[in-house]
Amino acid sequence: MPTISSSQALQTVITTFETMPGNCHVLLDELMDAYESFIRHQEGFIGAGLHVNDAQTRIANYSQWRKREDFLAMLRSTEMQERNRKISALCKGFEPVMYDVARTFPG
Repeated sequence: MPTISSSQALQTVITTFETMPGNCHVLLDELMDAYESFIRHQEGFIGAGLHVNDAQTRIANYSQWRKREDFLAMLRSTEMQERNRKISALCKGFEPVMYDVARTFPG
């Protein structure tokens, strides 16, 4: 399960997918299948979440990995490259961006 904490040395990746309302659930199904069948089984994977906006025009995804190299190895795999071609056809664009947690604010 992902943890948001500046005290842990993890790699956080946030990706926003821009899509059309008619493609949103098809894209969401592709992303869920990618996580269920492939991504979650990769070395260094900790956890992920998928979020859909009310207008069904964006899907936000965050994932956490033990280290940057684990995420990059998954992304460069033949299977993920093939999956990303399918995913790309269902959206206007997406780009995974790696982040370090700078600070958290508990409630």
